[in-house]
Amino acid sequence: MAQPLLNCLALKEFFNKNQTEFEKRLLDEAVNVKDKIDEILTVGNIDLVNNAHKLTVYIIEGKEEELKLFAKQEGIAWATHSIDLTFKLEWVQAIRRTLWIFIERHSEEIKGRTVSDFFELEKEINTQVDSFLNAFFINYSAYKDSLILSHRQLVENLSVPIIPITSSVSILPLIGTVDSFRSAVLEEKVLNEISASRIQTLIMDLSGIAEMETEVIHQLMKIIDGGAMMGCRTVITGLRADVVRKMIDLDFAFHQKTKTLGTLQQALKEYLIA
Repeated sequence: MAQPLLNCLALKEFFNKNQTEFEKRLLDEAVNVKDKIDEILTVGNIDLVNNAHKLTVYIIEGKEEELKLFAKQEGIAWATHSIDLTFKLEWVQAIRRTLWIFIERHSEEIKGRTVSDFFELEKEINTQVDSFLNAFFINYSAYKDSLILSHRQLVENLSVPIIPITSSVSILPLIGTVDSFRSAVLEEKVLNEISASRIQTLIMDLSGIAEMETEVIHQLMKIIDGGAMMGCRTVITGLRADVVRKMIDLDFAFHQKTKTLGTLQQALKEYLIA
């Protein structure tokens, strides 16, 4: 019984004729968001007021598929620009309250309806608003997770930049701090790349390493040994004095096939000429 009332032509016309007043009341309801409208438009190209009218039309006309698609678009947009979700929640709840205020004002179109009719109408409208919010948050979360994953993969790839210089020789310049997480990523990426690219010589330049803990040195030795098991010879360049002292104190020794050179330039000169 709610659907004819919700979709009645007069109700649609009523909202179309009162768009300006609807906007004014909506801004009054959205106390914290109204001062952020221009900022959100600038940051994310998201027009809150125009989108409020679009959402209202979808609800009044019962366009469920359009409502879900709109929620998906909004969720992705808010996730992309990392806009505070509290603003979205307050804005949609303000739309809900304003929508009911205008339906109440449109009393002449709903005279003669029973209490049951109004309960059905309340259920229909609030269900659609909740459906929009639910779809919005699901898509926001899913897209945010995909962004985090892609950023993490990018960081991982940048943290293990294996650069081929010939068909069988590659360089791995390590820069910054190598912690346990990065060393684990390093092991996976290096061994996979040795296998995939058939690397016979890997020049591992450590001159850019700021600090290397004992467990990381141990992990590095495992990577070198693993590469040797796959037929890849590792050439170490740029070992810092503090790292060498730690290795001596721990009685660590490189694999017998591992070669060490003072600088990356020496390795490039030797292996590019070869």
